[in-house]
Amino acid sequence: MAIIKPNNNTLSAITALPAGVGGKVLQVVEGTSSTQHNNTGGLADIGLSVAITPSSSSNKVLVVASFPYRLHETEYYASGQFVLLRDSTIIVNRSGSTAQDFTVEASINSVSWNYHNNATRCNIQKLDSPSTTSAITYKVQSGSFVGSDVQAFWNNVAGSIVAYEVAA
Repeated sequence: MAIIKPNNNTLSAITALPAGVGGKVLQVVEGTSSTQHNNTGGLADIGLSVAITPSSSSNKVLVVASFPYRLHETEYYASGQFVLLRDSTIIVNRSGSTAQDFTVEASINSVSWNYHNNATRCNIQKLDSPSTTSAITYKVQSGSFVGSDVQAFWNNVAGSIVAYEVAA
């Protein structure tokens, strides 16, 4: 059997990987919560957060959150909202331009969820570019508006948020 020599070099002479080899997961950090949270006002923490310290400022962080919720309507029209924050900056907002990062296992309109008294699940995913090597915290907040309250972790079913550091 013949020995293959990449680019006419011996295997011991190859010292680096080819360019473009990125996307490897460098670390994974998970946070969970099952404490029911009711919100009848503006945006507030729901107890679902995770802290991560990227090893390079060029790396990205993939954040995936999934949790049960119920929008309990108290009037004819009810609406609610969930957002994902990096520290204090909103990076995913259901009613904003990043709606593609957000799914709710129920019918929704462009801004709010209507007429849900049954539990369902919210899934948020975002590939973020934090551009830092300092510790950062990703967290989920909820808000309720006209005639409703948002109940995250309804019936105390657990939710999770996972941060994956991905090499650039």
